[in-house]
Amino acid sequence: MDFPTLLRAAFALALTLGLIGLGAVALRRFGPDALAKLSKPKAERRLAIVENLVLDPTRRIVLVSCDGQEMLLLLGEGRVLAEGMPAVKEQA
Repeated sequence: MDFPTLLRAAFALALTLGLIGLGAVALRRFGPDALAKLSKPKAERRLAIVENLVLDPTRRIVLVSCDGQEMLLLLGEGRVLAEGMPAVKEQA
């Protein structure tokens, strides 16, 4: 292996490592969702999980809000076990 080939290989390695490092710095700087911020804004979401409470390893209670109404759901074993009445908001 002659010297110019060795020099070219070392330069290619340095360039590759530099580009990887530059990409890592850019990802830290702009965050993983930087592309999402640049895209068009999304419409307001209709469905949201307000709160959830783990009862045991297989069951949880979830308070879900949809179109301004809240509903309690008992979830477990990969399915909805019970649907509650619409939750009543406390008024201060």
